[in-house]
Amino acid sequence: MKNKSAVSKVLKKIKPYTGYLILAIFSALISVSLTLYIPVLTGNAIDNIIDKGNVNFENIIQILIYIGIGIAGVTFFQWMMNYFTNIISYKTMRDLRREVFRKFNNVPLSYIDTHSHGDLISRVINDIDAVGDGLTQMFLQLFSGIVTIVGTLIFMLFINWKIAIAVVLLTPLSLFVATFIGKLSHRRFVRQQSLQGEISSYVEEYVGNQRIVKSFSYEQRSFEDFERYNTELYDVGFKVQFAGALANPSTRLVNAFVYAAVGIFGAVTAISGGITVGQLSCFLTYANQYTKPFNEVTGVLTQLQTAIAAAGRVFDVLEAEDETPDPENAKTVGDCKGNIKIEHVYFSYTKDKPLITDFSLDAKSGTHIAIVGPTGCGKTTFINLLMRFYDTTKGTISIDGVNIMDMKRDELRKIYGMVLQGSWLFNGTIMENLRYGNENATDEEVISAAKSAYAHGFIRRMPNGYNTVISEGGGNLSQGQKQLLCIARAMLTNPSVLILDEATSSIDTLTESRIQKAFSKMMEGRTSFVVAHRLSTIKESDIILVMKDGNIIEQGSHDELIAKNGFYTNLYNSQFAN
Repeated sequence: MKNKSAVSKVLKKIKPYTGYLILAIFSALISVSLTLYIPVLTGNAIDNIIDKGNVNFENIIQILIYIGIGIAGVTFFQWMMNYFTNIISYKTMRDLRREVFRKFNNVPLSYIDTHSHGDLISRVINDIDAVGDGLTQMFLQLFSGIVTIVGTLIFMLFINWKIAIAVVLLTPLSLFVATFIGKLSHRRFVRQQSLQGEISSYVEEYVGNQRIVKSFSYEQRSFEDFERYNTELYDVGFKVQFAGALANPSTRLVNAFVYAAVGIFGAVTAISGGITVGQLSCFLTYANQYTKPFNEVTGVLTQLQTAIAAAGRVFDVLEAEDETPDPENAKTVGDCKGNIKIEHVYFSYTKDKPLITDFSLDAKSGTHIAIVGPTGCGKTTFINLLMRFYDTTKGTISIDGVNIMDMKRDELRKIYGMVLQGSWLFNGTIMENLRYGNENATDEEVISAAKSAYAHGFIRRMPNGYNTVISEGGGNLSQGQKQLLCIARAMLTNPSVLILDEATSSIDTLTESRIQKAFSKMMEGRTSFVVAHRLSTIKESDIILVMKDGNIIEQGSHDELIAKNGFYTNLYNSQFAN
């Protein structure tokens, strides 16, 4: 049932290309009709060879001319059928890729977080490629196959209905064999596509973290892990190919028996005068052509099964639940002051493991708030809730009195400037990367932001300055340089609220102190949230929130918290005990 569902969903995707489909069917109709007419001409030519010395060469030459024209027509219309079929296939693949990529932007962040990124990439590339290949083969075999079967059946019934009935009764045996093998091997096809996603995920993870692999001398063990995936893929692939290869010779064996039966039955009929030798020759050709579509379908059975399995994986993504839509009458914050109020917020990633419980905070405009606590206490989760990467389970978060659930996500996120511990840069020039959050920024504004982030110096020393192309992931930059660029990018957006999640973790102490001054200047009059592990960097904060197990257990200024001699004091002393 799931297979039929996947096929029907793919077929719905070709609906916009009905015009090409009609042209492909028309081309198939003409091509097959001419193909079926050629054996009639061949039979007539044979019947014009009456006896030794009694050959009607005039008629034979005329028939040969018609055969030549027919072959040229078959060639042209087969090319036309292939052309229109490829258009349908490639346009459908393009649309599917577009839909899947757009879907990645519409699903909740939790969907991306809970799925292997390599597997998701494999669905966009490998699986959609498999669907396209399957579509091409299906249409080519379907169009010509249906017309061939119907056409040959009509011609055979016209020549001799008794032999035609015998062919029709014997042919279903090949269909039964192909169907049986297909059902038997489908599970392996599904596993093969799944394994391809897993191995893509592993390779993507391994290549992206090559420095870690080498630093821990993990090369041999990583190869052994890869080899386990690769060996299983080989075993499953071998069984899949064996099953696919078994189908075609099995059906050809059945069809060979059909062809032999037609030959024997036809010869007996010809001897008794029921049909001419030319008609028998024509009949044998038709019998072969009648069984040919069944052979061709089983010949590409492996590809079709792979396409069906791949389509199921693609539609699993397309049918994933979207994030909750933005409200129709969305509210906006005009001139954002940055007053953020959090009231009795609850949140958990999984229902059985609560993380944040009854969290409340009132941050006035311009307040500098630091968030500290042990790993896993909910600091980054709190930032995710502010940005609406995840929605609260219960409670409200408002900015300048507007509930963020009543705002469009795009409008909400424009309020924030965010610098994460993990610095992300794309393949493009430094200028393009810095303008990522503010496309309309002038060159002077970009350079000013880079100077404020202390990135201008090393940018100027790059081969082409601001036009230097950064490799994928910033591979030609140091971690500190990448983080400086991310800080400059955030400064360029001129946000109302600033979020820094370990933003200076990869920067040397001298540069960090300079950037702290730049941040201090930037944060004047702006609400800011700073997630920090190095407590020396947040001593000047207006409010320090001390989190543990998803709750704020202490809050106040640095001096107030030290005076309490509580959890923060222990945390601070653990870093500065000496």
